[in-house]
Amino acid sequence: MHVSVLLAESLAYLNVRPGGIYVDATFGAGGHSAAMLAALGSGKLIAFDADPTAQARAEALHDPRLHFVHANFRELDAHLDALGVTEIDGILFDLGVSSMQLDERERGFSFSQSAPLDMRMNPYAGRSAYDVLAHAEESELADIFYQYGEIRESRRLARAIVARREAGKLPTTTTDFAAFISGLMQRTGRRERTHPATRAFQALRIAVNDELGSLHEGLAAAIARLRAGGRIVAISFHSLEDRIVKQTLRGDERLTVLTKKPIVAGEAESAENPRSRSAKLRAAEKKAS
Repeated sequence: MHVSVLLAESLAYLNVRPGGIYVDATFGAGGHSAAMLAALGSGKLIAFDADPTAQARAEALHDPRLHFVHANFRELDAHLDALGVTEIDGILFDLGVSSMQLDERERGFSFSQSAPLDMRMNPYAGRSAYDVLAHAEESELADIFYQYGEIRESRRLARAIVARREAGKLPTTTTDFAAFISGLMQRTGRRERTHPATRAFQALRIAVNDELGSLHEGLAAAIARLRAGGRIVAISFHSLEDRIVKQTLRGDERLTVLTKKPIVAGEAESAENPRSRSAKLRAAEKKAS
């Protein structure tokens, strides 16, 4: 079952005003949205999600105050313009891949079960993870694994992938690709804290969905749309996301940062929901112009 991470903290920093206009940039399972609606009174909530399966979950809430948009939050400006919304009172970003997506074997986000190498948030658009492995230049693959997975052996990994590709033996499933990575990168006699394929899967997923580019664009659009006193809250799950959030919020003179240090899950939440252990929440408020 999906459990919303840092739910109470998110609501506290959003400081939802009854009657306001809010955005949930990543609807997911709808836990954050449901909590925002409970505090919203007669206001309006606009929820975005690139995953088409999220729409049914949004409709299941049966709430006329909720407007669902099937789109990546990088398209925030275009869709708010279409809805006639010029300013918002707050926005929440819950970044990364959800536990539901990880559990949907056919999506290819996890290597716990065999599935096609897909990893697209929207399975009907863009190139899959397999497409990247099958067509990207060696230099592009090396950059993906180094920049998005922080893998030191990125060049060796890229060379090995290209060699397998040229031999007609490129892995086609999640488990085959994970086994290939493990055989290439496992250090003999050393017990790894995480599976050797974990960072490679993260890197491919980020590349497939252009997650960091989307985050830059989404944050910029959100800050511009905030009215004075409006708040932006972002929950990240790895250092690349958190760095972008931190630098964006601290570097924008229109904002007052509310979290000097990132808010993290307490012991109880970490024990109940292991995914929350890597979560970091940052928040800021729009200054009066």
